[in-house]
Amino acid sequence: MNTTTRFLGQAALYGAFALAIGYFSTAPAYTHLAPDQALLKLSFSHGAQRVGECRDRSDAELAKLPPNMRIRQDCPRERAPVIVELEMDGAPLYRESLPPSGLSRDGSASVYRRFVVPAGTHHLSARLADNAKGEFNYRAEKTLTLAPAQIAVVEFHAPAGFQFLH
Repeated sequence: MNTTTRFLGQAALYGAFALAIGYFSTAPAYTHLAPDQALLKLSFSHGAQRVGECRDRSDAELAKLPPNMRIRQDCPRERAPVIVELEMDGAPLYRESLPPSGLSRDGSASVYRRFVVPAGTHHLSARLADNAKGEFNYRAEKTLTLAPAQIAVVEFHAPAGFQFLH
């Protein structure tokens, strides 16, 4: 095969490849959301309270331990599951019991969920329980007006509680 034929073949293949890239960069058209929908995201990572209380070790128990492990208080590592509920306009949107991460179940529980919702005004209610009793100790409510294709985020930070960002 001579050099001219080889270069023409390469040019034809490169041209076909460039045309394919050009076509797939614009088509098929991708629609993120329908024109009358908005997006609600729930996202947070939270370490719940410990399952049990710390206890003081007796002098006999401390004597049995190696010197580098003689700590007076014995505290459990395991954390309680995080229970989260999200309601929109009085109807449940999401409810989950999130287990703590880690081999010893001592890490934080994380959630990331997306909900496609109709655009418009909605009343959101969020609750979170991070104790062994399962009692909701964080609550928040907010009325949001979501425009079409708008994204709203529900976050949780322990000191501030729930935050609704839009």
